[in-house]
Amino acid sequence: MKSLKYCFHPSIISRIPSCILSANRRYLATDQNASTKTETNTTTEAQAEIGPSAPELQVNNLTGDHQHVFEIALNRAERRNALGKQLLSQLDATLDSIKDNNAIRCVLFRSMVPNVFCAGADLKERLTMPQEEVGPFVSKIKEIFSKIFGLSVPTIVALDGLALGGGLELALACDIRIAAHTAKLGLTETKLGIIPGAGGTQRLPRLIGVAKAKELIYTGRILDGQQAYEIRLVNEVVKQNAQSDAAYQRSLEIAREIAQQGPLAVRMAKQAINKGSEVDLQTGLDVEEGCYDTVLTSEDRIEGLKAFQEKRKPIYKGV
Repeated sequence: MKSLKYCFHPSIISRIPSCILSANRRYLATDQNASTKTETNTTTEAQAEIGPSAPELQVNNLTGDHQHVFEIALNRAERRNALGKQLLSQLDATLDSIKDNNAIRCVLFRSMVPNVFCAGADLKERLTMPQEEVGPFVSKIKEIFSKIFGLSVPTIVALDGLALGGGLELALACDIRIAAHTAKLGLTETKLGIIPGAGGTQRLPRLIGVAKAKELIYTGRILDGQQAYEIRLVNEVVKQNAQSDAAYQRSLEIAREIAQQGPLAVRMAKQAINKGSEVDLQTGLDVEEGCYDTVLTSEDRIEGLKAFQEKRKPIYKGV
């Protein structure tokens, strides 16, 4: 059994064919005997190991006040969290392992590297790739980011530093973006003679409008957190703190708030919004009705009504 902190080290990831994530525990289990491990009641990550030997991705089931929140932390300091093959492989495996875990009510993306979220593609690694591998590799990044977008639970990304190119495209795949005022955000691909290839040309216009998205992509302009907030690229901007984790701390607050709501209702709300926003209004209303029908017959709905009547906090099960 490995601690979560080491579960995605390159030397062992190939030996994890399937994963069972144990809710409220800070490790990754490969069998049901995980329940014998001692539970760690903490809502913050342990001191991060950073350096060439550290795992490039750290994952954590938060506990205590942040129970039901699952954290995914980028941890590739020597390359400013650039999206290389190993990190992407670990991220892909993580998403596959949590997509059907009903104990998770919110997924939070962050960085363990100060002042950096993700610098984008690993260009040094990209230079060593045969040209015939580049296209499929970029398509794989797009597929992984689509998995993030397709998660049934809300996703939040904490942007406490640099998020360029593919790093911003990852953030665009999330539901909620929180940025520190010192963050630097941009789709800078045209500076390198290419275009955003992992969803940026599609998700950015849908978020901030076609005209502004064209301006930012054509120029490769980099915005700070306040500028990003003013064009609605991020949901909220916060003043950076001495620990360089202000966006993360605010994201934790929002994640906690989400996790306290009816989990099935939140999932259905996300589905209604995501599917409904891509179709005409009448079709969208039909989508909403279908999602409402799902919660109408749920145990959570009955529990919510009982809790309201009895003036107590509801105990939701997500069914």
